[in-house]
Amino acid sequence: MAKEIFNFSIDELAAKVAAVVSLNTKEVLTSDEVARYIGMSRSYVYKLTMRHEIPHYKPNGKMCYFNRKEVEEWLQQNRVATADELEARAQTYCAKKKGGAL
Repeated sequence: MAKEIFNFSIDELAAKVAAVVSLNTKEVLTSDEVARYIGMSRSYVYKLTMRHEIPHYKPNGKMCYFNRKEVEEWLQQNRVATADELEARAQTYCAKKKGGAL
């Protein structure tokens, strides 16, 4: 009873921590691991691979594998500019366009 923390035993908690640490240290991930890593369903990860939207490898033509760093880069594509960055771009554009000022 002393081992119980909320609804998890210490052994269960240790197994979950080990799984997360393993996921963050592995270089090559499976589809299930990528789904957990990026917080999406496994079926959606498969859909992304079928559309060729996420970088992946099929060494034997069947199982999909993913490079963790490539997945991280994929997650960080299409960055949205902050309001300050958009304001700076607008000011630069106005200054260049016929010498206008805001």
